[in-house]
Amino acid sequence: MKGFALYRMPYARDYTFVSGPVHEYASPALLNGSEGFVLAPFVATPQAPVVLVEPEVTGHLLSSERDSQSLDPVRALLAAVQLPAVMSQKASSSRADYHIDFLNFHAQLREGVFQKLVLSRTQEIPASSAIGADVLFERACLLYPRMFIALVYTPQSGLWLTATPETLLSGDGSRWQTMALAGTMAWSEQAAWSDKNLQEQRYVATYITRLLEQFTSDFSEEGPYTTRAGHLAHLRSDFRFTLLNNVRVGELIQALHPTPAVCGLPKTEALRFILANEHSQRSYYSGFMGPFAVDAQTHLFVTLRCMQVFQDGYRLYAGGGLLKDSVEEQEWQETETKMDTMRRVLETE
Repeated sequence: MKGFALYRMPYARDYTFVSGPVHEYASPALLNGSEGFVLAPFVATPQAPVVLVEPEVTGHLLSSERDSQSLDPVRALLAAVQLPAVMSQKASSSRADYHIDFLNFHAQLREGVFQKLVLSRTQEIPASSAIGADVLFERACLLYPRMFIALVYTPQSGLWLTATPETLLSGDGSRWQTMALAGTMAWSEQAAWSDKNLQEQRYVATYITRLLEQFTSDFSEEGPYTTRAGHLAHLRSDFRFTLLNNVRVGELIQALHPTPAVCGLPKTEALRFILANEHSQRSYYSGFMGPFAVDAQTHLFVTLRCMQVFQDGYRLYAGGGLLKDSVEEQEWQETETKMDTMRRVLETE
């Protein structure tokens, strides 16, 4: 079975469709020289490798041309996919699991072991009606014009839908950009950020600054400023930079991912702690996806507001950054608010 990806860039009016053979990689650094649509997990494992859909077949569809037949190639591929049952996976996390994880994570923060830790959770929602994944994709595009929307399938990953506001890396080979996105609150024209959110965003921005200094001396930072992502607001700083000729993009991606926005600080120790202690398995949540070196363009996005689609339901993912002054109920409610991004896509009229 080949893989496919149907995606829409932020603010774009057209969809892009690619399908073809799927290639596996043990790490993002090995992507150098490849071309296609990449889907990478939080941490690559034999069970969840970095995968790339080779663009054997490609197509574009303008919004004005969408009709009942426009997504027939996608529907034909979806019809051939044999999805597992969500309830057989046993990967959901309960409120009690989150409570245990929060106490564990927060104790480490209070003791000064970590500056920041990101705690994630999942929720499984049974399918109440037969909604085609292509329909869910189009709903997401209508609901979230500012976000990167993608519906991706490979035999290794299963079927995923995402609507994410965060760029991991974007560029054309010479000029590149990335961002520090952290802090979350309900969208308002007069956003008033707490000290906790400001500090969390600064941790991420400082990390990216220090990392870029290892790859280039030509970079600039703009921000932080408030940006909208559907019903949510985030704090964002933009980084623009050039790379030296001897820098290979795969190595930069390997260094960037996972950023403190989805992991923690210090990064290596935080990653190890999360893998050992978090109840839920992240799989491809908080990884990244997007076109890689297609027509000399790379646009990779962090897989945040997302869900995995199963035969009989959906698994939603969300997480939040914890600092030493974090309050459990507030952090739980933040994950609930983030999951609303996908819940709105699933709502039936």
